[in-house]
Amino acid sequence: MGKIAIIGSGISGMVAACHLQKQGYRVTVFEKSNMPGGRARQFRDAGFVFDMGPSWYWMPEIFEHFFNEFGKSASDYYSLIRLDPSYRVYFKGDEIAIPASMEALGQVFEQLEPGSAKRLKIYLNHAAEKYRIGMYRYATKPSLRLSEFVSKDVLSLLKKLQPFRNMQEHVDHYFKHPMIRKIMQFPVIFLGAMPERIPAMYSLMNYADTALGTWYPEGGMFEVPRAVHRVAEELGVEFRFEQDIDGIEVLNGKAVSVSCAGHKEKADLVIGAGDYHYMEQLLDPAHRQYNNKYWNAREMAPSCLLYFLGVDKKLPLDHHNLFFDTSFDDHARSLYKDPQWPEDPLFYVCAPSVTDPSVAPAGCENLFILIPVASGLEGDCQELREIFLEKVIRRLEERMGTSVKDHIIYKRNYALKDFSADYHAFRGNAYGLANTLKQTAFGKPRMRSGKVSNLFFCGQLTVPGPGLPPAFLSGRTVAMEAAKYLKEHKFFPNPLNYDANEYRLSF
Repeated sequence: MGKIAIIGSGISGMVAACHLQKQGYRVTVFEKSNMPGGRARQFRDAGFVFDMGPSWYWMPEIFEHFFNEFGKSASDYYSLIRLDPSYRVYFKGDEIAIPASMEALGQVFEQLEPGSAKRLKIYLNHAAEKYRIGMYRYATKPSLRLSEFVSKDVLSLLKKLQPFRNMQEHVDHYFKHPMIRKIMQFPVIFLGAMPERIPAMYSLMNYADTALGTWYPEGGMFEVPRAVHRVAEELGVEFRFEQDIDGIEVLNGKAVSVSCAGHKEKADLVIGAGDYHYMEQLLDPAHRQYNNKYWNAREMAPSCLLYFLGVDKKLPLDHHNLFFDTSFDDHARSLYKDPQWPEDPLFYVCAPSVTDPSVAPAGCENLFILIPVASGLEGDCQELREIFLEKVIRRLEERMGTSVKDHIIYKRNYALKDFSADYHAFRGNAYGLANTLKQTAFGKPRMRSGKVSNLFFCGQLTVPGPGLPPAFLSGRTVAMEAAKYLKEHKFFPNPLNYDANEYRLSF
């Protein structure tokens, strides 16, 4: 029986563990933190419940498919609420609530730009094609061989995906009003480049946003990793928390053990489910695929300044709130073209207590505030974090027409240094690599090591990329690749229960 060591209990690591354990292998997950979830952890303090990472629940069928493969449903573990409005966008002097209904959204657009409702339907029909092709034909591929992408209909698929057209051109072709353009470009803001450098195929996120809906798991986003952890434990996966792996031993081109504080744990196969750059630092230099020159040349998606606030009053906010009331271009430039701390940043406020009273004391509001900043910036300190908090609270008060600062009863911040300390994040990144054309699929670090035959990787720095749905896909894909290796090397005699090439989710 093959013994597998997985480093990191984020979503991708736990999903991989579930699939491999189901197929009969002995899986142990090692986690630096004292709880599962990785970047999707949670903490509780002063009566508030704060999700520390992802706050958007999109593409619900990806989550559901995971649970279905183990004879379960997401509803066995948590209850989903569809948000309506999905979110609200604040512009300078204007605000727009984005309704859950596509028809209602068309009416909102029509008031801003006559004829845009019809164009929205056309746009979303094309985005739906991109979604089906991108998520179910390509995002499930390990991107290890060119043959994975070769098919009789490949030219037709590429034409529909439009990988060589950028998002700015794509959106501008359909819409003229500047607010509509910003709304349609919003989902790609964390993909790591200006809209003119993000491939148009990522308009698939508009389909996920408007057609598939924005949801919330009652109790908080941590209900997702909590549920995946429960599935893993039910299958028999072993978890070892507060185990920060500090080395991977390689003999004759194979990983033979992982180590923590001098103790070695033997393994027939290792999966690095943490920050890819750090996973390779656990190897001797001769066994690393990518050197410092490679990593320093990567374009990174943003990191962020996070604030977890408890407020002793209710505020006129929606669950998700985007503050685009300053220059979109100036902030984007500080993220991508000329990395520096932004002068007047855009920011995002999540108020889950608007939907779920259980995450805050009675009469209080739970606020999660996020300011995108460039990865790798110098000068991250408490004084700077306080300066930015003052800026966003002042703007929040102006737009809400009510005091906030004097009602903050709980406060915690989190930024680049914390990402590096807690997750070994390269350059303090929060969202992995920029999803430019050059850093998509084969342009990402490989899911399988080219120097250590039984070493694999999953998570946001490899395929398919950052976000909760891609994490589920990454974990499943790496498990299939790892199982192929183990079968080839006769670590487990039974045939696989399913073939990765047959994986398709139905609509």
